[in-house]
Amino acid sequence: MANARTYTFIALNAVRVLSIISLLLLIGSSIFTMVDDVKAVNAFLSAGKSGNSTAFDCTVDDCDYIEGSTVPNQPAGAFWAVLNWLLVIFQSIVCILSEVSWPSAFFATFFPILGPDFGLGALGVIQGLLGAAVLSHHVNEFALVAAFFVFALGCVNILLGLIFRERVKPKRSVREWRARDRDVLPTAGSVPPLTYNSLTGAVYADEKGAQAWRSDSVGSSKSSLGFGRQATKAAEMRGYVVKEPEEATPPYAHKPISRISHPSTNSVYSESEHAHGSASNDHEDDKDEHGHVAIHDTASSATAF
Repeated sequence: MANARTYTFIALNAVRVLSIISLLLLIGSSIFTMVDDVKAVNAFLSAGKSGNSTAFDCTVDDCDYIEGSTVPNQPAGAFWAVLNWLLVIFQSIVCILSEVSWPSAFFATFFPILGPDFGLGALGVIQGLLGAAVLSHHVNEFALVAAFFVFALGCVNILLGLIFRERVKPKRSVREWRARDRDVLPTAGSVPPLTYNSLTGAVYADEKGAQAWRSDSVGSSKSSLGFGRQATKAAEMRGYVVKEPEEATPPYAHKPISRISHPSTNSVYSESEHAHGSASNDHEDDKDEHGHVAIHDTASSATAF
């Protein structure tokens, strides 16, 4: 059964797909509108040179916009109109690349507000500006629908940016989704989830058997196995592989001291005493004939070997 994380992932990616579609529609409508503007400007200039002004409702000097276009009738009006549509197309392409998170290193370095470390608020603001820039002109129905679609998706992205903030892109990332589903420990094979009963030692492969012993148990419904033998056995049943660490002597451990016996006095010397030639006294415990223990101190002078 899907959880809240799954629903969030699906909803965010649905908004992402709709946003990409709306931007693609805006690019197409901008290209068609730009072509229509160029045709209208060429026809207007041709009519002005030939002196045939009957084809248009206004002359070169008394109209604000060229008829049938979004080009203002002013110096370099055609240039600025075409540049406006080119900028709309370019910004739409940048927004699409930001939605697909490619190239993420470029956005993180040169355009961080659209990169993976920021939310969707900045992207929504850009989409809103693009939609408003197109809707402020008298355009055909195709461009009108595309611009309104982009503006609506921009408002949705702004709202998602305010809710999730910088966590929204990791939540909708397919790579992050796959990374979270991976197991922490390596498994020997695809083993179905098992439920281990620490009281009876039974292992249940389905949820029905697990619910049966959970309902009969007096304690809590979720028992911990700890770090003992039962936990190791349960992990092996689930297919987890736990390796024991290799034994190694720490570098600060003391070296073992060997002891050397003197052949003549049967006294015991350590290696340090043998190196410095120090003298030691041998204590021998002897029993007398009455069964009492007599301690004799024998002083011996030890010389270096």
